[in-house]
Amino acid sequence: MPTFSVLIVEDQARFRDAFTHALAQVKDIRLLGIAPDLIEGTRMFDQLRPDVLLVDLDLPGGSGIELIRHAAQVKPDCEVMVISVFGDEQHVLSSIEAGATGYLLKDSLALDLPTQLRSLHAGGSPISPVIARRLLMRLAPATAASHAVAFVQEGAHSRGLVEEDAVALSEQESRVLHLAAKGFTFDEIAQFLSVSSHTVSTYVKRVYRKLHVRSKVEAIYEARRLGWLRD
Repeated sequence: MPTFSVLIVEDQARFRDAFTHALAQVKDIRLLGIAPDLIEGTRMFDQLRPDVLLVDLDLPGGSGIELIRHAAQVKPDCEVMVISVFGDEQHVLSSIEAGATGYLLKDSLALDLPTQLRSLHAGGSPISPVIARRLLMRLAPATAASHAVAFVQEGAHSRGLVEEDAVALSEQESRVLHLAAKGFTFDEIAQFLSVSSHTVSTYVKRVYRKLHVRSKVEAIYEARRLGWLRD
C-alpha cells in the first residue's frame, strides 16, 4: 500500500492528542511530527518536507495562512488541509487563495481523519458541508440564470431573430458549471450538492446540449463567451 507523510501544526493539546491517536494505527500514513506554533511549524516543514500539511489557522506566533503560503512556495506539490474553528468566508477564501486544498471545521469531531487525508492526497478536496455550501453560494449565485436570459434576449433583438436553442441554464446547471470551471471534479461537485454522481452527469449532459459542445473545456469556453461565466 502506498504511503504518504503528514505534518501537523496545532497549538491545542487536546486536538494534537486526538490527531495523533487517529493516525497511530494507520499503516499508509506516516506522521512526521507535530508543531505547536507557527515558528516551529515552519522550521519542521522546511526540514521534513511532508506530502500533506494539516494546519490550524489561529497559532501562537501568527496565522496558519502564512505557513500555507510558505508551503506553496517551498513545496508546491504538498497538499494542505486546514482544520479550524473559523468557518467564515474571509478565513475560508484566504486559506484557499493561499494554497489550501481542504478545509475542515474542528467541531466535526466524528470525522474520519485518515480517510479525509487519503482523499486529499489522492487529489480530492475534503470540505465540511457548511463550508461547501458557503462556497456554492459565492461561486454560483442564483442570479446567473437571469443574467444569461437577459444576454440571450439582448443578442436576439440586436440581430432581429430569436435563437430558440440558446436556452439559459437552470440554477443547478449553473452551479455545476461554475464549480467545474473552478477545477472541482464531478465527484466533488456531487458531494457539495449532496446529490449522486449520476445526477451531476445529467446536469453536465444538459449543459453540453444547451451549449452545443462535447467537453468540459468547450462548455467553459462557450459559457464565458456568452457571459454566463465570469473569471
